[in-house]
Amino acid sequence: MGTIKDYFGSQVFDDRVMKATLSDQVYASLKKTIDEGTELDIGVAHAVAIAMKDWAVSKGATHFTHWFQPLTGITAEKHDSFITPSPDGGVIMEFSGKELIKGEPDASSFPSGGLRATFEARGYTAWDPTSYAFIKGRTLCIPTAFCSYGGHALDKKTPLLRSMEALNKQALRILRLFGNDTVKRVTSSVGPEQEYFLITKEMYEQRPDLRFTGRTLFGAKPPKGQEMDDHYFGVIKPRVAAYMEELNDELWKLGILAKTEHNEVAPAQHELAPIHTTTNIATDHNQLTMEIMQKVAAKHGLVCLLHEKPFAGVNGSGKHNNWSIATDSGQNLLSPGATPYENAQFLLFLCAVIKAVDDYQDLLRISVATAGNDHRLGANEAPPAVVSIFLGDELNAVLEAIENNTPYEGTEKTQMKLGADVLPKFNRDTTDRNRTSPFAFTGNKFEFRMLGSSNSIACANIMLNTAVAESLRIYADRLECAEDFETALHEMIRKTIKDHKRIIFNGNGYDESWIKEATERRGLLNYRTTADAVPHILDKKNVDMLTSHGVFTEAEIRSRYEITLENYCKTIVIEANTMVDMAKTQIVPAVSAYALELARTSAAKKALDSTLACGYETDLVRQLSILTDRIYAGAAAVENSVLSVTAAEDIGTEAALIRDKVLAGMSELRVACDEAETLTAKSYWPYPTYADLLFSVQ
Repeated sequence: MGTIKDYFGSQVFDDRVMKATLSDQVYASLKKTIDEGTELDIGVAHAVAIAMKDWAVSKGATHFTHWFQPLTGITAEKHDSFITPSPDGGVIMEFSGKELIKGEPDASSFPSGGLRATFEARGYTAWDPTSYAFIKGRTLCIPTAFCSYGGHALDKKTPLLRSMEALNKQALRILRLFGNDTVKRVTSSVGPEQEYFLITKEMYEQRPDLRFTGRTLFGAKPPKGQEMDDHYFGVIKPRVAAYMEELNDELWKLGILAKTEHNEVAPAQHELAPIHTTTNIATDHNQLTMEIMQKVAAKHGLVCLLHEKPFAGVNGSGKHNNWSIATDSGQNLLSPGATPYENAQFLLFLCAVIKAVDDYQDLLRISVATAGNDHRLGANEAPPAVVSIFLGDELNAVLEAIENNTPYEGTEKTQMKLGADVLPKFNRDTTDRNRTSPFAFTGNKFEFRMLGSSNSIACANIMLNTAVAESLRIYADRLECAEDFETALHEMIRKTIKDHKRIIFNGNGYDESWIKEATERRGLLNYRTTADAVPHILDKKNVDMLTSHGVFTEAEIRSRYEITLENYCKTIVIEANTMVDMAKTQIVPAVSAYALELARTSAAKKALDSTLACGYETDLVRQLSILTDRIYAGAAAVENSVLSVTAAEDIGTEAALIRDKVLAGMSELRVACDEAETLTAKSYWPYPTYADLLFSVQ
């Protein structure tokens, strides 16, 4: 295969390929569109299409597809071949600029949240030239946006691109006020850390809950979990190492900057982290990463689980969204520099983020709201459902000095002394990291830790980009009219700190006392579930802000509300139905069969010798009989609760009923089944146990 440098990006129609295959004029025009957002010329598109087709065919591609991200949360594609009939009865390979720019997939079966009727089938895909085309298998994949016949965004990419444009527009206004007239574009960048579990395919196939829902709905705690912390950063097992090696190769071919890999906290849990790149491209890459993770796992006889909480009792999986903003000249606008107190531009952008997170904490919580993620948030393994910002000691001291108009003393660098002369000396960072914070400053970026592992990162970054754009808009409106820029700037920074310091918390986010302080004293929001959070996307302040920047229309916001809650309801109903089926058809019969064997054993012992004690068998039969009755009754209760909520008048009411009735019944049913597992002989239990699932990959 050669060195990494030889094959990195080999399946991507990237800048290197475009330079080599396009004329100078076409290349310059396309780059202007990509870098500055200028309108795309149809003649340029046609030239690009020919070059793209020739390159793809030379790589063995036979088909092309407009690759898009509908509101299902995953990707979609419809393949068309390059072939066109020729007069001599053969075929020629053709691909036009029109085919590159626009596609027409059937939109009727994708979620729309009321944006169009089911019978209205027409939808359009539009080429996104800012994200490189790539080859997957024998198909040229062209990243595209997806909209309805009426022009409504039916995907996650379109609002993301709009949010990036909103952030760019307002950030440029601020930079111009600081005298920077050379920057042409400001973009957000992201590096999403991806957590996942690996289990054997053999075990997976024996668990209907994993196959239908992605998580285990039953499972007693194994004798050993993550108590010893021995899996975290531990030696990677040979089978997992082979998987990671092939995964890296496949990602690198697609130009995906996979960088870091290691074992995570829970048994069978691992993490992959990429290098930061532009948010739009990072979103595309993360969707591809999740897909390829699962494909490569299958080749190794494994299954990659991306559910946020596939196993109770051990850590679930998140996706840390490392977000920053930078200029086209490479300046990171969230880099404090050597003296953050004197860096007014940095402080203003920092304050814009602080204000955005405080003003729109509800939108950030909504952006990560799923049925799966509800199991993580606040569960002593992930950030709480309460949004707060960690800044660290140095920045906190800077902001306090500004707020109080007092001198900032600075933080002296501390040299680490490790007690052995052979070890190198180095300076300690001026602040620690805080893994319990939902939104932590980590040097020149913010780490938004609330995303679930299966989430598209688009939603979180749409809200984050737009909320920060709103803060910058407010700042620019005031500063552009100020008589004295320096005075107005200082007062604006000082006022932001005073008005929004409630969102800053540098302590332990897992502590129950913090939740009480956050909600009761500071007035922060605590939306514990998706059903609690999502309705607030319709709050007037949120609708006004999102529509004012052109990121969503009111109809598109309403559609996201409908789709998110519908997905929440469907997910839990599928889980509930799966639980009922497993309990009734396999667990109850298995436990009953074991109880019958015990009863027969007891009877046989008494028949041999009436003086023999049979207390063990008799007592266990009694316990199992009580449990089977509980399980059967619990399954019936869950079944009835599902039927009762389907009569709800609207999706909001249905989601609330599912949260309050269905989930409660599912929890009770699980307790009974897990207790039965601990009392039933392993040879009778119908499913692989947690011990089997978590420790089977060697």
